[in-house]
Amino acid sequence: MKISMNGFGENMATFACGDTTAYGSLVKMSDNGTVSPCVSGDVFCGVANSTRNGFAAVQLNGYREIPYTGTAPKVGYQTLAASGAQSVSVVSTGGRSYLVVDVDPNAKTIGMML
Repeated sequence: MKISMNGFGENMATFACGDTTAYGSLVKMSDNGTVSPCVSGDVFCGVANSTRNGFAAVQLNGYREIPYTGTAPKVGYQTLAASGAQSVSVVSTGGRSYLVVDVDPNAKTIGMML
């Protein structure tokens, strides 16, 4: 992509997390103030930007580049869900609508607004 959206509208919040939450994990709410890594089909609330000592800084809004699996999403609003802790996929049921602003089929990544 010829332009950069890195940093646009980023919003982070700190949540408690377990040892399995790693940098780049798509996360979901699992308890009061606590996130855990997604599994396939989960609707995610954000992406763990860092983890340390049982806490995760989770990006809840803004531009983020994320790997995808399966059929490449198209630009525009797409219904996406986690396809594991580290990637997303297009789904027809469940999921949530996100704005996809760029697709790199060679790297199998998308740029999206959380």
